[in-house]
Amino acid sequence: MGARLTPDNGQPFHCGRRFTLQATSAETNVASVSSYLGLPVKVLTTFVKGSPIARFLKDDLAGRHMDVEGPEVDQGGPWGYRHQLNLADCGTGSRGPRVCNDRAGEVGRTLNVKDFDLERIFGREGVQIVHLSGLIAALSPETGTFCLEIARAAKKYGTRISFDLNHRASFWKGREKELRAIFHEIAGVADILVGNEEDFQLALGIEGPEAGGKGLGSKIDSFKGMIERAGKAYPNAKVFATTLREVVNANTHLWGALLAEGSRWHAIEPRQIGVVDRIGGGDAFVGGMLYAVLRGWEPEKWASFGWATGALVVTLLTDYAQPADEEQIWSIWEGNARVKR
Repeated sequence: MGARLTPDNGQPFHCGRRFTLQATSAETNVASVSSYLGLPVKVLTTFVKGSPIARFLKDDLAGRHMDVEGPEVDQGGPWGYRHQLNLADCGTGSRGPRVCNDRAGEVGRTLNVKDFDLERIFGREGVQIVHLSGLIAALSPETGTFCLEIARAAKKYGTRISFDLNHRASFWKGREKELRAIFHEIAGVADILVGNEEDFQLALGIEGPEAGGKGLGSKIDSFKGMIERAGKAYPNAKVFATTLREVVNANTHLWGALLAEGSRWHAIEPRQIGVVDRIGGGDAFVGGMLYAVLRGWEPEKWASFGWATGALVVTLLTDYAQPADEEQIWSIWEGNARVKR
């Protein structure tokens, strides 16, 4: 867990004078969809003992209806541990957003399965899905081991594993061989694999289309080819998903998705959505998809609900979706933005 600072009124960070503080992490961004829609969620994390930021994070997660479990680590003095800071503006119009991650001394690097009773969590509490992010898997050697052990425990107890590859070049620099082995093992036991075209290529070495660019709707076949190759490399996974995003400007995107469930494809052609703050769109897609899986809906709805949840979160100033109810999500999917009285 960390804190995001965002300058008010859409200003670039270096021009900002007033900032909004919010709690953030890739995993809780995903989990918020289920927690706001009434499903039980537990977050495994770690905190800096006595830190006001830690207190802020705990209160925020409680307000998002999430149970939290994890140790408190002594700060160790002014140059010890702290919670990471995400310095990110929203961008506007022709100016794209910029994100700077300040992670020196991040307490999350100390995550260790010895601090959690995995037999109780997976064996007795009955976790249905555990979601892992490549951000944590690549954060440090300790967190890579942590994610591996979580995945192994989940596999042992029959919990489905969702893995969002989330490749970050700055985390991987000089550690490619080490991290490729960790990601390969987690992906090998995962039931649900998620990533964009860069993630599959850089994290798992799966050939895919050129990253980003124009005309993504016409390249869906190349995305399907990438997912088919991933399916052969990782046959345990039964669901593969990727989002399709074409940036017209900071406030207008073309947003689509592709989901493979077994041999069946569910493709959503990119269509225009309005954007206030793009951060968290991919996480919300995963969160909406996992919520639909947990609800036992048919796979076609997994992609639709995920797409619409991603379209919701980019209209919010938080990195995570806060859906009022399922109807709000389905109204976005149907293109109905009329007032509801």
